[in-house]
Amino acid sequence: MKRRGSAAKPARTQESHKVVYDQAQWSLLKGFRDRAITVFEALGTWRESSIIHGSVARGDVDEESDIDIVIPTETATQLVETNLESSGFTVVTREISQATPAHSPKAHLYLDPEQRVVVTIPLLQLRKLETEFYKFGGAATLQDLRNNLRVPGCTKRLTLVEPTIDGHLESPVVEHEPGVARKVGVSVEIVRERVRVLTRRDRYGRTGTFLKLKVPEVVTFEEVLGEEAKTNPALRRTLRIRQRGR
Repeated sequence: MKRRGSAAKPARTQESHKVVYDQAQWSLLKGFRDRAITVFEALGTWRESSIIHGSVARGDVDEESDIDIVIPTETATQLVETNLESSGFTVVTREISQATPAHSPKAHLYLDPEQRVVVTIPLLQLRKLETEFYKFGGAATLQDLRNNLRVPGCTKRLTLVEPTIDGHLESPVVEHEPGVARKVGVSVEIVRERVRVLTRRDRYGRTGTFLKLKVPEVVTFEEVLGEEAKTNPALRRTLRIRQRGR
């Protein structure tokens, strides 16, 4: 598995196959999940509504997997930071990203120098497809982790991962979009969008993120976003339209 931001290529196979986990894989997964639980528990009010998405939710982790926890509702970032720090975490890096002008900008609180443990908070309310993006990749709750539940989801290689009692089943997403949507519990629209984005990325390379801003310790995410909007017409338009629709 590739780390966040790396160029994982879509799988070419049209066949399904079963993967059986050995003891090392189960131990690796437990280590990631135990660490994720400590982050969840530090979120206080938001711990039950937050999700972890990706390989830790699905179960198909490797040594370089990320712990990516999302608070799926617009929230005061300062309060989240205070909760994390009062629980002993250090916010190493603070960053804002926005994939495209149409997407909600997000705050990222990285809790390690390698940027493999992160809490993400939308700075505007997520749209339906943005919420489904996380479920497409597999999204689990704190209760799921405590109950040792794994969830189905899709990788950046456009492979559907379905947990089994002794590992998981892998099958292709491309040309199976309606069935994948049913199994993962999302709309066909988000599956087709991810196929389009990831196959285009494979063909032409990553085109980059529309907006990425470092946030100094002395200011809030909201302040930095507001300042950027003063000189960024596309961001300003998004903020105006989305705030008007509340």
